[in-house]
Amino acid sequence: MPQPDHVSIYELPDPADLDEDMRRYFEVCAEKLGFVPNVLQTFSRHQDKLRAFSAYYNTLMLAPSGLSKLEREMVAVVVSSANRCFYCLVAHGQAVRALSGDPQLGEMLVMNYRVAQLEPRQRAMLDFAWKLTTAPWEVEEVDRQALRDAGLSEGEIFDLADVIGFFNMSNRFAIAADMMPNPEYHEMNR
Repeated sequence: MPQPDHVSIYELPDPADLDEDMRRYFEVCAEKLGFVPNVLQTFSRHQDKLRAFSAYYNTLMLAPSGLSKLEREMVAVVVSSANRCFYCLVAHGQAVRALSGDPQLGEMLVMNYRVAQLEPRQRAMLDFAWKLTTAPWEVEEVDRQALRDAGLSEGEIFDLADVIGFFNMSNRFAIAADMMPNPEYHEMNR
C-alpha cells in the first residue's frame, strides 16, 4: 500500500494565489527538482513563514560551511531517524543518496547509522547529533571535545549544532502536520 495521498493536514493555497516572489520560488523548485517539495507547499499557508523557513534552510544547508553538503544531509537523516520523521527521512535520505552516490549509505543512516563504515569525523558528528537529539540534557564538554578530537573546528561545531537544532524543529513540525514526502523522492538516486 502506498503512503497516504496528501501533502499535510492543512488546506493549502493555490500556488497561483501566492505572492510573485513565492510563485517564482516554486517555479525554480519545479525546474530544478521536477516538483515543489511538500514542506514548502505546507509552509505556503503562511508566506512570511515560508520565506523565513526557506531563507534559513538555504543558509544552513547550501551556504558555504566547513561541513560538506553531504555531512549536513547525513546529520539531517540521523536526527530524523532519532525522531522517526517520515518526511525528512525520505527527503534527506534521497539527498544522501544523491550526494554520496551510495544508495546503501542512505538506508543505513535511516535505520541505524552505526552500521555504516564512516570516517572518524563523520562518526563523531553523527554520535553528537544522536545524543543532542535523544538526550540533550546529557551533552557536556566531553561531547564537544570529542568533536574537536575528530578534527572539527569551533565554527564547524557551531554549524553542526545549528543543523541538529533545525532538523529537530522541522521534524516536529512535519510530524505534527502529518506531512508526507513527495512520492518522487522514493525512486530518486537508487
